[in-house]
Amino acid sequence: MRGQSTSMILEELTKKFQAREGSGEVTAVDRVSLNIEKGEFVTLLGPSGCGKTTTLRLIAGFELPTSGRLLLEGQDITNQPPNKRDMALVFQSYALFPHMNVFDNVAYGLQLRKLARDQIQQRVNATLEMIGLGQLGKRRPNQLSGGQQQRVALARALVMEPRILLFDEPLSNLDAKMRVQMRSEIHRLQRRLNITTIYVTHDQVEAMALSDRIVVMNAGRIEQIGTPEDIYRCPQTHFVADFIGRANFVSANVVGREDSALTVSILGSAIRVQTSVPASVGGSVTVLLRPEAIKLRKDAALPQAIVEQTMYLGSEIEYVVQVNGQRLTVAENDPRVSQIFAEGETVGVGFIAEAVHVLPSSG
Repeated sequence: MRGQSTSMILEELTKKFQAREGSGEVTAVDRVSLNIEKGEFVTLLGPSGCGKTTTLRLIAGFELPTSGRLLLEGQDITNQPPNKRDMALVFQSYALFPHMNVFDNVAYGLQLRKLARDQIQQRVNATLEMIGLGQLGKRRPNQLSGGQQQRVALARALVMEPRILLFDEPLSNLDAKMRVQMRSEIHRLQRRLNITTIYVTHDQVEAMALSDRIVVMNAGRIEQIGTPEDIYRCPQTHFVADFIGRANFVSANVVGREDSALTVSILGSAIRVQTSVPASVGGSVTVLLRPEAIKLRKDAALPQAIVEQTMYLGSEIEYVVQVNGQRLTVAENDPRVSQIFAEGETVGVGFIAEAVHVLPSSG
């Protein structure tokens, strides 16, 4: 496997469709611009209908843009047919041929290219070994588990040695345990092959685990681009903060301002926060508190809260508490039975000051 990677540029890509009722147009992708580096793993993340799959179809050539351009290593491929783009797509539905065995499914694309038989044999066998299916070449798809079928679909893409590897929600048909296993396998292979990868999902955990960068989409537009840590810790909009992970939105009073920092009063505590969000002393801002940044303990000096709900999840315990008329979700890792608070109990509420993030008022 040569593991060739490439760079791709999306310039102001726009795709409009006729409205179903026949009048007017619907904009599915709205001026999307993105630069994808060689060997990078980029995930398009967002809810259903946000434009991520349409964007992937534009990249693959299954749809043509209404306007904008696609550049692959500097070459304009906007109007090239899919079979000329040197890309491979792994589908959600696997799309395996039921009448062919595993070997022939993987070899199909190479046969269309009319490669020599011994070359096909060598490349297919090497690919099946790489993804752990070396002993299953003679089996039919209906003799495989869902995870094994997904591996065959992945092998069929990899054997073509594409310059760009595309994934369209590939793990959504698998059970929870198999999703984790396949997620790890995709991550391992992508790093090993250093192949440029564009991945579409609505699963935040999947995106966080796999990606070098995440592109959060909403209503056809890009809301934010960043590393998983940037997206999680420093969301630029209310939508991103709410969509990625769990979030508590708390109103805070501004009690001080200097250069690039605000001092805000949260639940009775004055906290200095680095932020570029414009706000005046005496005004209010919305701050994001992740559940794991909130700490509960028996301390009368802290703001007092009532535990409304306690949910034991094994490695984590989740609480819903009410403090000063506001409900907050709290997550404690590795809980010990002796430290679990009961529903109806009164507890003190503190938080990690470094985890406070001020959101723009327009979010």
